[in-house]
Amino acid sequence: MLNVRTALRRSAAYHLDRVAIVAEGAELTYGQAWERGTRLANALLSAGLRPGDRVAVLEDNCLASTDLFLATAIANLVRVPLYARNSRESHAHMLHRAGCRALVVAADHAHEIDGLAAELPDLDRVVVRGPDYESWLAGFPADDPDVIIDPDDPYVIRHSAGTTGKSKGIVFSHRAWLNTERNWTFLLPPLELGDHCIHVAPISHGSGYLFLPCWLAGGVNVLEPRFDPARVVDLLTSLGGYVFGVPTMIADLVASEAAASLGPEDFASVKAFVVSGAPITPKTALAAHDLIGPRLYQLYGQTECVPAAFMGPHEWFADVPGSDPLRSCGRVMPYAELEIRDHDNRSLPVGHSGEIAIRSDGQMVGIWDDPDTTALRLVNGWVLTGDIGRLDANGFLYLQGRKDDMLISGGFNIWPTELEAVIAALPGVREVVVFGVPHERWGETPVAIVVHDPAHPISEADVVETCRARLGSYKKPTVIQIQTDALERSPLGKISRSQLRARFLAGQRTSA
Repeated sequence: MLNVRTALRRSAAYHLDRVAIVAEGAELTYGQAWERGTRLANALLSAGLRPGDRVAVLEDNCLASTDLFLATAIANLVRVPLYARNSRESHAHMLHRAGCRALVVAADHAHEIDGLAAELPDLDRVVVRGPDYESWLAGFPADDPDVIIDPDDPYVIRHSAGTTGKSKGIVFSHRAWLNTERNWTFLLPPLELGDHCIHVAPISHGSGYLFLPCWLAGGVNVLEPRFDPARVVDLLTSLGGYVFGVPTMIADLVASEAAASLGPEDFASVKAFVVSGAPITPKTALAAHDLIGPRLYQLYGQTECVPAAFMGPHEWFADVPGSDPLRSCGRVMPYAELEIRDHDNRSLPVGHSGEIAIRSDGQMVGIWDDPDTTALRLVNGWVLTGDIGRLDANGFLYLQGRKDDMLISGGFNIWPTELEAVIAALPGVREVVVFGVPHERWGETPVAIVVHDPAHPISEADVVETCRARLGSYKKPTVIQIQTDALERSPLGKISRSQLRARFLAGQRTSA
């Protein structure tokens, strides 16, 4: 049976002298990248690690990122990506919960893990990619250890972002990961020999879903250390190909000076810009469509099971009777199942709102070393997402929010996402987040933080009146903060409602 290592190795053999990796002004061929991965695999095995042991990595995208990506697959070790720019406490939590025996860390992140090895009894080996890394790596053999791999062996542990509590390690087997990658690319334009995948988001997370398909197709993975709108414009117009981004990246790209004079014809070589990770507003989606043309794709899922819904530009921006694709996050995928469930976990008919449950052969095996949480999230083979949504008769899915985000004000249920959609449509609004806070009279009340373009001033009265007219008086926010500074992003570039709410409440307590 096929496993990730065998698939990677086969492609390396077929494309030995083709360029596989571009980063930091340098290139690696498939042969060179595979040799480096094999040397690192042997280094880890010689340090006493055994198949099934967990190995963490802390880095930004760089030329050496491929080393561990390949090495763990070659040695049948379990890769555990950490989040660059996360807190030391979060690193320690992920390393401890996954029982990591080794950690590979880029030199510029080494200070973040100082002393952790002494605090974590399982962590036996820390490899810092410093000035001597290349000579150290060259000292290990390039012979393929050819370890035995069962398709159901664990391949990767992906941690949830941890924005609603302690992050949890989500386990995928080799079999499940290959199925996930198939589903990710099934409705995209075909990946072909020499195509570029431009990674401006970390390959340790969302963008990494495109790394393996690009490698298997004989393409070129272009690794950028961070998202920079001007650099992205340059790469997309010169190389084209594929790119993944969260909605905040799309919004920043559209608003950038680098894109101001460009249009769809300048992005003719782009095959797909894949958007996921959070809801995207219709205004941002339309602006992106005007900029790069019919090359936008959107998908929905969770780390535990992704993708489950998907749509390309000819559905997303189409007039579909009975549906509103622009406010949807895609249609149910061919190789996935998606249902809307009630409070008793029973399937609801089309048009009803409830919790989204998803299932595919590319979903998680479970939560690492946490059978209780696994039992709560994985019920009768279905992943219970905690997201609230509804399906229409054409199979389009509409997100309404997280179960935990709903607020009850004066007895009425209010979803922050519906207020955000209305406020975001106002001229000059760059981004907005809404959350509930305690209120003496109503129980809870909505707070809106609105970021606007300085060239297009907006008032609190504009926000209140728009929400009152569109949604009703009881749903309008009672506290509004208007600012020009962008909202703080998570380590993955997302806007965290829970973190902004906590900060707002902390500010209230401080000023009281």
